[in-house]
Amino acid sequence: MTKKVAVVVTDLVEDVEFTDPVEAIKNAGHDVTTIGFEVGTIKGKHGTKINIDKSIADVAPEDFEALFIPGGFSPDQLRADQRFVDFVKSFLSKNKLTASICHGPQLMIQTGLVHGRTMTSYLTVQPDLYYAGARIEDQPVVIDGNLITSREPKDIPAFNEAVVAALA
Repeated sequence: MTKKVAVVVTDLVEDVEFTDPVEAIKNAGHDVTTIGFEVGTIKGKHGTKINIDKSIADVAPEDFEALFIPGGFSPDQLRADQRFVDFVKSFLSKNKLTASICHGPQLMIQTGLVHGRTMTSYLTVQPDLYYAGARIEDQPVVIDGNLITSREPKDIPAFNEAVVAALA
């Protein structure tokens, strides 16, 4: 069954942490909608141009079955906007599939809902998760119910496999 997957993203996302998982999700037959501050084109840290399908102002969490948050500097920028925080909070509070890699969990910390969850992230974000009350496992992929987290680009194959399996 085809699922609708929201991807929240803005400039300076880690290119491969966006492109590879999105390709895997699409190849598995799911619909991906990129959501940013506004419709248009953004650039990854390494210059990849990414089309933004919808503005955060024009979407609702109820429109999607799953959420993906790629890493890089994107999540840190998004978490300064309460609309993105509320969007992510809805997925976590309703136990909908939520996946993130690298710096992606920074956006989850802002929701106040990582306490008691088992997670991983990029090395420098792990202390932030810990101080927010998450249990940290330094593994390529950590699955806690409908929450899937991963550390860095080298973990993308395992991350993609876990996300695609969870969407099936």
